[in-house]
Amino acid sequence: MAMLWSRISAALPLNEEQFPLQFNDKVESSVLEMLKRSRHQLYSDTTSASRMLNAQIVLDFSWEKLNTGTWRHVDKEWRRVYSYGCLFKVAALCREEPSADEVLQALKTCDMGLLMGAAIMDNILQVIVQILQSEVRESTKEEDESEHAQVKRIKIECPHVPVIKEELAVPRIKCPSLESFNTNYLLPLKPVILEGIIDHWPALNEHPWSIEYLRSVAGCRTVPVEVGTRYTDEEWSQTLLTVNGFIDRYILNKDGAAVGYLAQHQLFDQIPELKEDIRLPDYCCLGDGDEDDITVNAWFGPGGTVSPLHQDPQQNFLAQVMGSKYIRLYSPEDTDKLYPHQSQLLHNTSQVEVENPDTERFPEFAKAPYLECVLQPGEVLFIPVQHWHYIRSLELSFSVSFWWS
Repeated sequence: MAMLWSRISAALPLNEEQFPLQFNDKVESSVLEMLKRSRHQLYSDTTSASRMLNAQIVLDFSWEKLNTGTWRHVDKEWRRVYSYGCLFKVAALCREEPSADEVLQALKTCDMGLLMGAAIMDNILQVIVQILQSEVRESTKEEDESEHAQVKRIKIECPHVPVIKEELAVPRIKCPSLESFNTNYLLPLKPVILEGIIDHWPALNEHPWSIEYLRSVAGCRTVPVEVGTRYTDEEWSQTLLTVNGFIDRYILNKDGAAVGYLAQHQLFDQIPELKEDIRLPDYCCLGDGDEDDITVNAWFGPGGTVSPLHQDPQQNFLAQVMGSKYIRLYSPEDTDKLYPHQSQLLHNTSQVEVENPDTERFPEFAKAPYLECVLQPGEVLFIPVQHWHYIRSLELSFSVSFWWS
């Protein structure tokens, strides 16, 4: 740990004058003064306790701003203030001889800045994360090896795969041309399974995704986790856990605990190693937006996790990397038979439990035609905009979805 601070300080500006602190007038002068004080402490001799106190004041004040009102109304300047607070806290934790726990705390602080803050100083928090992560990997290599051995001893249960009737099966096509896909599926908005289009992904080849691989590249990273079988359940909630903690509690735990699901759109920005293992499908170029407008989502969880019948406002490529999923699709033309929730919050979600419908409450549901499939690793399902879809993981599963217009 002795060399840790020298590596972190090498990533920072050389001196106080070169360290930027520029905000608009929405940030109070008292907060700006506290930021300047923390900056000065970064380049001067003072106690760790004093550094930590000032950093925590910045964090507490900006955290209150981030949690006042709805997220979309939070001014980006306050997200930047929060990121600076995270940076100063990491410096306080790592400046002197940090313990292993302090390094992990610093790593979590960076992740909180990446999740809740905004990029500052050429994304300095991401740079520091890489430094901290290499430190953690070195110090926990032996523990990792014993954990990996434990994972290999876990019995992998064979999923019960539903039988798909031929007349209800989503059509399949292998590597269609852009023109063919556009004419036959995109323009008429018809679902299709695309085979062979992600075979080149490192996630399926050089770095096959598995529990062991996720532990090795992201085990100590803090990520948002959804707790509950489906987001419409009353007991559904969200929390923050390390990837290792998520795997231990919700993937390997056989004690009947609630289902946990890692579902978020920031994962690949937060953990670039995973982003390098996937590629944008070529067919996204048929959309109207730029590449930056495509939203990439991660979906990682155990068997039994359900996404209730719902629809999305964009086109969707759902790429299956690990495990398998049962999926059912309904046309938006049959929305009146699917009984969407009346509330504005859940208006895009059906009230019906697809595989166990209440026929008395929802008598028209049985009349709605549908297509279905089991999506296997290496396959990509095209879900047209506004098409209703229900998804159930048949086993431990990792999917990547691309939302585009």
